[in-house]
Amino acid sequence: MRVLGIDPGLTRCGVGVVEGVAGRPLTMVGVGVVRTPTDADLGDRLVAVERGIEQWLDEHSPGFVAVERVFAQHNVRTVMGTAQASAVAMLCAARRGIPVALHTPSEVKAAVTGSGRADKAQVGAMVTRLLRLDAPPRPADAADALALAICHIWRAPAQNRLQQAVAAHRAPGTRRAAVPSRTPGVPRTPGSSRTPGSSGATGAAGVPGAAGVSSVPGTPRTSKGRTA
Repeated sequence: MRVLGIDPGLTRCGVGVVEGVAGRPLTMVGVGVVRTPTDADLGDRLVAVERGIEQWLDEHSPGFVAVERVFAQHNVRTVMGTAQASAVAMLCAARRGIPVALHTPSEVKAAVTGSGRADKAQVGAMVTRLLRLDAPPRPADAADALALAICHIWRAPAQNRLQQAVAAHRAPGTRRAAVPSRTPGVPRTPGSSRTPGSSGATGAAGVPGAAGVSSVPGTPRTSKGRTA
């Protein structure tokens, strides 16, 4: 499995390609950053991000693209730029028919370091260790892109099994197993059966249909079968 991880951003868009399968050592194929000038128009910057990602797709031909899911921040301007770059990344992958997966920062941190609250230094250190690199990738956006790719490789098998189970459950003609009805709070006697049309109550001898008949010995009865 070859995955292109993308840490979206307008000024620096981290990209990293990792190859391997879950449970085995992973290999870094490439890592870098797509940069855009801060003084350029927004449209030109988005075009630059698109060209950079397209170049990475042409060069490495990944089977999957993993993009960081945009989350809310206090800085609305930063969120907007990240969301726009993320949309460009997804567009580039979708145009080629490459599956796209979104992972939150907490999911990536937990997958790589074991803690969803790890800082960038911890993520970079674990990426270096997992990919057997000489030094952490710089800048941090590049390390985050590799972490995204690692996260997807490790999470993809479980996600695929879950999606297959959901698809099988929703498939036409699928029937749910019949669950016998049961009155809440009423224990069921093992081996007992109910007679159609009866109320389901049993008498002293456990005979179905004896509803309304007192099972307490010595209790007087009226002519209508009810206790006095």
